[in-house]
Amino acid sequence: MTERALYTISVEIEVAGQSFAYAQLLVLRPGDQIVVRAVTAARVMLFGGESLEGPRWIWWNFISSRKERIEQAQEECHRGRFDTVPGDEADFIPLPKMNTKPRRTLGGVFYP
Repeated sequence: MTERALYTISVEIEVAGQSFAYAQLLVLRPGDQIVVRAVTAARVMLFGGESLEGPRWIWWNFISSRKERIEQAQEECHRGRFDTVPGDEADFIPLPKMNTKPRRTLGGVFYP
C-alpha cells in the first residue's frame, strides 16, 4: 500500500474543504483523490511511498521498528554522541527530560 502525506511549509491551505495552518503534517487517506487549495500563495511538501511493514515505536524525535533502538538512541544522545547539523552548530536541541517510555504507534491520522 502506498502512503502519502502533505506538510504545510507556509500559510494556510484547504484539503477537502478543511483549513490547515502552516507547520502541519497531514497523512492522506490511501487511495483517495485529494484536492488541495491554497488560500494564498503557499508552499507545501508532498511525499510518500510504500508502507513499511511491522510496528513502529516513537519517543520524542526518535522513531524505529525496534523499541531497543530507541532506548539506545536516548543513551547516545544523552552522552553527546549525535553530531550537530553542519552550518547550524549553535542550534542544539538537548534531549528532553521525559519519564515516558517509547510507545508503539497506532497508525496515522487521515484527512479526507
